[in-house]
Amino acid sequence: MSTVRIAIIGAGLIGRTHINVIRQEWRCEVAAIADPMPAAATLASEQGVPYFADYTAMLDSVKPDGAIIATPNALHAPAALACAERGVHMLVEKPIADTIEAAQSIVGAADRAGVALLVGHHRRFNPFIQKTRDIIQGGRIGRLVAVNSIYLLQKPDPYFDVTWRREAGGGPVLINLIHDIDDLRFICGEISTLQAISSNSVRGFAVEDTAAIIVGFANGALGTLTVSDTAATPWNWEMNVGENPFFPRQTENCYYFGGTEGGLSVPKMELWHYPGEKGWGAPFSRETIEVTPADPYVQQIRHFCRVILGEEKPFITGADGARTLAATLAVNKAAKTGTSVQLK
Repeated sequence: MSTVRIAIIGAGLIGRTHINVIRQEWRCEVAAIADPMPAAATLASEQGVPYFADYTAMLDSVKPDGAIIATPNALHAPAALACAERGVHMLVEKPIADTIEAAQSIVGAADRAGVALLVGHHRRFNPFIQKTRDIIQGGRIGRLVAVNSIYLLQKPDPYFDVTWRREAGGGPVLINLIHDIDDLRFICGEISTLQAISSNSVRGFAVEDTAAIIVGFANGALGTLTVSDTAATPWNWEMNVGENPFFPRQTENCYYFGGTEGGLSVPKMELWHYPGEKGWGAPFSRETIEVTPADPYVQQIRHFCRVILGEEKPFITGADGARTLAATLAVNKAAKTGTSVQLK
């Protein structure tokens, strides 16, 4: 079987993560790295792969089987259009783009070119998310009525030395909350309405540091989401799941699901229900659901290889990624206007 050759467009933190994962997989290899920054040239030399400052030159010269687009959000669309024009299958990091119009242009270009488009919402490959979806969709807590998502952590001051992180689009809504929104869409179903309030009172940057959101799902369930990158707490996905070894693991929950027949906390995976008579005076039973951890980035790259080879369809399509983007952008719109936003 031939090796799948994958090019990396954008060699920042997430691009390097993909490189490290590809290096561990027998089915694929890094074909080239494209990034104008000098550090990327050094990285390519260390990796022993071709380097290009310009990704169009790289695509024309190397002709990879697939490309991972890990550039800043606003640059996703031009890179994706370049890949589509050359018939290169692509994995576009989340969010698929910085605007709905740009997202639609990517989806349209991929469809017209007949190339596969996978959006990098990697948490969908995490066994904790997949097991949670199975439990909720399988009706084990009855009809879903309420959801609570918490993402509270404290980013260090040097993190904001990068200019775009202090500007619109660089805050925790588009960088962090988008993951939780995608998780809840995947687990609970589509979001139909949304209200929000945000604040930048701690750092005073042009972008939010905290936001609180109320969502209504199409199935009638309601949810609350809280996000902040200035709160010194252990209640967030990274610390609670242990997906990234950079974050110290804390045995806490960040998601809670309430249904008519029980409740589920994640990632402790504690399933609560009444074993007999139901009601607030009755005793609860608690069951811990076993989940075998797995690196979602590894699962994602394996899936991308199978997509390139025509063995599978994209698990997270461009249209799906665009819906998550629309719901996330609606948070800022709702916070700015003080009105409820209806999602199609």
